[in-house]
Amino acid sequence: MLGLLSTPDKHDKKVATFLKNILGIRPRNLEVYCTALVHRSASGEKVDGHCINNERLEYLGDAILDAIMAEFLFKKYPLKPEGELTEMRSKLVSRERLGQLAFKLHLLDLITINPNAHAKSAGGDAFEALVGALFLDRGYEKTKQIVLKRIFATYYNLDEVVMEESNFKSKILNWAQRNHKKVTFDHVVAEQKRSSRLYKARLLINGEVMSEGLEYTVKKAEQIAAERACEKIFTNEEKS
Repeated sequence: MLGLLSTPDKHDKKVATFLKNILGIRPRNLEVYCTALVHRSASGEKVDGHCINNERLEYLGDAILDAIMAEFLFKKYPLKPEGELTEMRSKLVSRERLGQLAFKLHLLDLITINPNAHAKSAGGDAFEALVGALFLDRGYEKTKQIVLKRIFATYYNLDEVVMEESNFKSKILNWAQRNHKKVTFDHVVAEQKRSSRLYKARLLINGEVMSEGLEYTVKKAEQIAAERACEKIFTNEEKS
């Protein structure tokens, strides 16, 4: 259960036990792993004023995880085109998938967080930060081995995951056609950086906003919005 943990020493021991029992390693730098498990709502400060939380490690881990999965899929499926490989990778590293992994790994029990914080993505964020910490502590090859063999291969059938249906945009459009609804998308640039743009896509049903998605391409942002719309619609249908 998410919440503020007790004393730092006790927390450090829990993290070290997790690394040994679940990931099979003895950390060279325990501090970086502990930082990977500090949500921004529970940030501390160093003497120089820099915040201690997992946001920077999350950024690094996201890039490393993308690279690991891109290499894995490139080698496993030598005849697949770029578009299909990109879609497969998106399935493996989706926010929902990483959140599920964090739950299965019991990572949520180790996250230091303000109990009043909005923490829907805290598990997935911490998982990415953990990958970033692994990379800094053990390097790319060891991180790749742990991610693929100790984590993904243990908790998922990778072949089933990459082949599962994930074109949520087509799914929502088919639903709309059957139910005589009009689905439209719009998007804006949510954040502009030197070399990239973060897009926010909105999915509207009969002119009413149903869901939103944030990503670095319009297509991916629309897929995220469509996935969230599918979750709402089909969950409600199951309940009715």
